[in-house]
Amino acid sequence: MNINQICIALSLFMVAQSYGQQTFSSTLRDAKNEAPIPFATIQFNSKTGVISNDQGEFNISIRREVKASDSLKISCLGYEEKQIPLLNFNEAPIYLTPQTIDLSEVLVTNKTYSIDEILENIKERLTENYDYNYKRRKLFYRTSYYNEMDKYDVHLDKSTIPEFNQQFVDSLLQIMPKTSSSHTEILGEIYGKIEPKTHQKLNILKACRLYDKSKDINLDNYEKRFNAIFKKYVKRDSYFKIKSGWFSVKEDMDPSLFGEEQQATEALIAERKKKDSLNKISFLAWRKLQIHNFENNNFIDEDNDLNIIHKSQRYEFELKDYAYINDMFVYVIPFQPKRSEDFSGTMYVNTEDFAVVRVDYKNVKPLSKFSLLGISMRKYLKEGTIIFQKNENEKYTLKYRDETLGELVGIKRPLKIVEKNKHVKGRRKQNELKGDIHFIVKNIDKTELIVFETDAITEADFKALKQTAYTEPTALNQYDPEFWKGYNIIEPNKAIKEFKALESE
Repeated sequence: MNINQICIALSLFMVAQSYGQQTFSSTLRDAKNEAPIPFATIQFNSKTGVISNDQGEFNISIRREVKASDSLKISCLGYEEKQIPLLNFNEAPIYLTPQTIDLSEVLVTNKTYSIDEILENIKERLTENYDYNYKRRKLFYRTSYYNEMDKYDVHLDKSTIPEFNQQFVDSLLQIMPKTSSSHTEILGEIYGKIEPKTHQKLNILKACRLYDKSKDINLDNYEKRFNAIFKKYVKRDSYFKIKSGWFSVKEDMDPSLFGEEQQATEALIAERKKKDSLNKISFLAWRKLQIHNFENNNFIDEDNDLNIIHKSQRYEFELKDYAYINDMFVYVIPFQPKRSEDFSGTMYVNTEDFAVVRVDYKNVKPLSKFSLLGISMRKYLKEGTIIFQKNENEKYTLKYRDETLGELVGIKRPLKIVEKNKHVKGRRKQNELKGDIHFIVKNIDKTELIVFETDAITEADFKALKQTAYTEPTALNQYDPEFWKGYNIIEPNKAIKEFKALESE
């Protein structure tokens, strides 16, 4: 084969590769008001499908050459199903038309049930409607953490070290980051029985973490000042008593401040190596536990706070309407707490088998409150969506879930740091810092999970399966659309797309 033939062959191969896999992106909007449509199902075939994000955006990759007969099937609760040909696909918004339901059509094959009869049927069929057996679930999992400091006050009443004054404290507060965020994304396969508190195995296919290290408190510029102050005023063999009201903690002196750097550095290097090794182990183990708990923490399990079915007597239900979703008619049933329960929302129940196929929920009161001795915590937000779909056994497994948690943490207390030294004659007390601190931090945690495929496996298959070697996610300084190119994931929201670490500039 001559050089021209080789070039032609390579060109044809590259063209075939480029046409052999294509990615299609768009935004779903309501045809009447142009509002984005979240949580719609975009399906190419039984094995390839995604869910639109909370802004109606989606991105789906097809791993073969597109044919003239290929199309995307788009379905969403309350909208007419739509087929979009792929051959001439463009990225313009896709408009879905709200669907009207003819009640007589629903009632042709369904008895008219009261709300109490519907609830009773839901409870009786929980076991037979949902699949709890051994399964392989191919999934994409994303966690996002957002932190915002609402208040940060430190008032210094007393300092026996002149350099540690209010001006110095204020300068430290200025460099403290007031907002931060991080995002972890995992594409993988989890194996095991779909029920709480059962052993699982996880194979991570790909993972990344978006994290801005510049948001960590950077004291590098203060290190020399700290060291100089400590060497001038603090004795080598001293220890510190840190007190806040009744609470007291003892802290020994860092030997590296007084020239014992070599020993301290060697210990630090050894500790970092140990930490790196543990990080690889803990990332896999922790995420496996998180994913399994997240897919099981719902209304099916009686032992969790979203137990609207098992404790239905504590809620008021209303058969409000009918809707159409994924080839089935559903009852639309809003629920409200009678007295002091936590959640309100809407559940959607298949009219044929009484399976709850979707629940939208939000807390109506703080989930928990704690305040004691100047320390407070209030979990003020828990809202989300859970969507199930039928598998090949005509039973339901989780298709999609998202949940947002919000909490406020505050501390308003006196603080005193006392240097003591038992080797000094007379009083052990050497130096003292005394003041008041007041911090309020808002934390938002958002979790998203989509299951692309669910296949049955045997117990023997599960026992023979080898789990992924311990791994860590790829660290990214900013959102990179190329990282997940060719993979089906949940399209990231605006905050993730705009994420960029300052150090990457």
